[in-house]
Amino acid sequence: MMSLQDDGWGGDTPAPVPQRLLAAATRLFAEQGYDRTSVQEIVEAAGVTKGALYHYFGSKDDLLHEIYGRLLRLQQKRLDVLAEREAPVEERLRAAAADVVVTTIENLDDAMIFFRSMHHLSAEKQKQVRAERRRYHERFRALIEEGQRTGVFSDATPADLVVDYHFGSVHHLSSWYSADGRLTPQQVADHLADLLLRALRP
Repeated sequence: MMSLQDDGWGGDTPAPVPQRLLAAATRLFAEQGYDRTSVQEIVEAAGVTKGALYHYFGSKDDLLHEIYGRLLRLQQKRLDVLAEREAPVEERLRAAAADVVVTTIENLDDAMIFFRSMHHLSAEKQKQVRAERRRYHERFRALIEEGQRTGVFSDATPADLVVDYHFGSVHHLSSWYSADGRLTPQQVADHLADLLLRALRP
């Protein structure tokens, strides 16, 4: 799977300007930090003018918002598909738990930038992001609650705490995961999904 921050250059055909700007901003924010990266550096790295950036994004703040937004949209779409499958709830939850780990690792710069820099967003954009994340977590929690209602999962621990337990692990991936490590993204995902399922076992 191509990571979301891939600049998409193929042969002699340049990527669309918004994609080039996002790729440049993602790389610079990851390397230098959001607050230490200037608009001028972004447009120079993308090979465009400031006018082009402001045409597509309006501000550096908008770029930061979109970097996380595109990852969350991908994860929400995949969760919706997994949650609606015709399969036992345990299988659907395990697939969803593993998927969010894999997609986070595949787009680790995006996740790292966001969790490190969310406080730089405007209050309105922070509110939007929290609402989008809440929708994702609620869909994930609904799978746990379905299993608890039907007796497949233990209800000894509130579903909200189970969600926080899993996503706490996901949010810390950028602080320790290395592509050079001995575990592949899928292996990490499988281990964390198995931990979640063991925690829910009746």
